Amino acid sequence: KPLWTTRRDGRVHLRVHPTCPQPPYTVHQMFWSTLEKHRSLSALSVKSQGVWEDISYSQYYLLARRAAKGFLKLGLERAHGVAILGFNSPEWFFSAVGTVFAGGIVTGIYTTSSPEACQYIAHDCQANIIVVDTQKQLEKILKIWKNLPHLKSIVTYGEAPPRKMASVYTMEELMGLGDELPDETLDAIISAQQPNQCCVLIYTSGTTGSPKGVMLSQDNVTWMARHSSRVGSIQMAEVQQEVVVSYLPLSHIAAQFYDLWTSIHWGAKVCFADPDALKGSLVNTLREVEPTSHLGVPRVWEKIKEHIQEVAAQLGFIRRKMLLWAMSVTLEQNLTCPSSDLKPFTARLADYLVLAKVRQALGFTRCQKNFYGAAPMSIETQHFFLGLNIRLYAAYGLSETSGPHFISGPDNYRLNSCGILVPGCLVKLVNKDAEGIGEICLWGRNIFMGYLNMEDKTREAIDADGWLHTGDLGRLGEDGFLYIMGRLKELIITAGGENVAPGPIEEAVKVELPIISNAILIGDQRKFLSMLLTLKCTLDPHTSAPTDQLTEQAVEFCQRAGSRATTVSEIVARRDEAVYRAIDEGIQRVNMRAAARPHHIQKWAVVHKDFSIEGGELGPTMKLKRFIVLDKYKDVIDSFYQEQKK
Repeated sequence: KPLWTTRRDGRVHLRVHPTCPQPPYTVHQMFWSTLEKHRSLSALSVKSQGVWEDISYSQYYLLARRAAKGFLKLGLERAHGVAILGFNSPEWFFSAVGTVFAGGIVTGIYTTSSPEACQYIAHDCQANIIVVDTQKQLEKILKIWKNLPHLKSIVTYGEAPPRKMASVYTMEELMGLGDELPDETLDAIISAQQPNQCCVLIYTSGTTGSPKGVMLSQDNVTWMARHSSRVGSIQMAEVQQEVVVSYLPLSHIAAQFYDLWTSIHWGAKVCFADPDALKGSLVNTLREVEPTSHLGVPRVWEKIKEHIQEVAAQLGFIRRKMLLWAMSVTLEQNLTCPSSDLKPFTARLADYLVLAKVRQALGFTRCQKNFYGAAPMSIETQHFFLGLNIRLYAAYGLSETSGPHFISGPDNYRLNSCGILVPGCLVKLVNKDAEGIGEICLWGRNIFMGYLNMEDKTREAIDADGWLHTGDLGRLGEDGFLYIMGRLKELIITAGGENVAPGPIEEAVKVELPIISNAILIGDQRKFLSMLLTLKCTLDPHTSAPTDQLTEQAVEFCQRAGSRATTVSEIVARRDEAVYRAIDEGIQRVNMRAAARPHHIQKWAVVHKDFSIEGGELGPTMKLKRFIVLDKYKDVIDSFYQEQKK
């Protein structure tokens, strides 16, 4: 069999190798293994009318089976999609597992997707069934149903439909239909499943064209659930049951891998946050649940940091000084002796008197492992959390690697590194430069099956020997730790032929200027480098959209510069002289440390609003859509270079 396919019903040759010789197994076999050991343990927990209600592994398994039989009763065909369009919930989980049991393909759709985006995905995966959680999502699908020839039924949970509609069922009705189907029918389908068949589709964000459907096999899912977490020191339930909070979009590989599939293998307990988690309620859930392990994209950690800074700004003089002292002592200790368990007296005192209380207020009292991925994190944010005695462990992977290919953990940590290889995975760097930086290429049991219906794109990504070419630039340390240096497609080649990686320069500007939220370097095929900047502002608590109000940290920067500005519009509309001078001085300091003159930022502009999901500049996991930004602010960028022509 080939190493890749673009067919929903295709099979691939598994990359069983001396580094990963373990026999493959299916999702059902993984679940059954956990069920035999942890039948009565809590698997899922959701808050209903102020009370947390638990679902045991035994109940979870039976719910997944009932959902599977319900899907079959509604006409789910083998290797057709069941698309799920809803916020994280027990229903999302047992619908996903039930889909796999029934021989279908789980296909998550972002809740923020337009009807047109939903139509593209549902049509591409030939979805027979779509599961939705609200009236708003139901209306999206009803609007496009006529364009989806394979769609047979819609299943709703959360909000019931306003009226009875043909082929629209509630989750309770689905379960009732499932009870009509004999168990033997489902058992026969499960028994016939093979680990090299597709069971999950993850759609990429499609920032450079149509979204690509990343096909993951049962072996991809079970291999990663079993092995990648070992590097991150995730514990089996018989040692310590891990408790995690599910709140990031499950249509993204990071959350689906971490919350759903990994938890089944390790016997973890998953607690579901409220749908408005990213609008401010997440910290309340964390305090109630007290997770042992937590995953956040960089922007989530940045929002936690900004919240702490705003609270600190309201503290009295002595308490604020105590916090700053404790964080300063702890950061110095963690930077100078990162692996030492023997802390000096002052560091232990700072933690006991101050920092332990901060962690308790955040809900991190029991949290031993804090992970991040999906986008780069600023050194400023990493240092901030080190000052709170919270190490943030990076992971590096793609949808195409079924999750992390490299991961950090308590025993595998280097500041700014993405950690070490997951067991059984391989890496090589191609076209390396003098500094050892090259394109990252990956190989292992976790490499995806191919892009659905896209042979050309699949051939571009996977070479003849089965290596995945990521398009990311990296450097490997002597100890095997990976350092990400940028994105090949984002590499700027100036008109003078100079190669410039934007990441380090953008990071340097943000460190130098704490008022800056986003910095975008420009200069591809241009005579010099320029930069777009956004300012740190508060977020609307209801919509998470950026407001005009500066954050406390940004206001402090303005005051130190000699400005009384408290809003973005005051600074940008009036081109506040004191703030603009301070920004320019900071950029000149960055230029002084540049590798060469072609790496200097010669012009810059502050845009009137920070980037957001709503504005289109950030993806669903708050990852920057660089090319969208360049297109959106094309006129501003062109003005930098038009002046030069005059």
